[in-house]
Amino acid sequence: MSSFIEKCINGEVLLDDIDDFVDSWHAGTSKLPLHHYLGMSRSEYSLWIADPDVLPYIINAHRYEKDISELLDEALSLATRSVARIKR
Repeated sequence: MSSFIEKCINGEVLLDDIDDFVDSWHAGTSKLPLHHYLGMSRSEYSLWIADPDVLPYIINAHRYEKDISELLDEALSLATRSVARIKR
């Protein structure tokens, strides 16, 4: 069975469908931890629990085979530059 992350990358599900996967895990007989069932590392899962808005970054980290911290650093750097330009 493909994970939520794999299905997102393949365009089979939308980001909003993650709740259905979580519900399915709770109702099912999977022996996998939830983060594995979703296709996330433990740290990615922790980030998602703390801030669900990081989900697109997690998907892209898997899509482009990058570390999630690298993508978040890039996003923060872009945001910082944008704020600096606005203040000028």
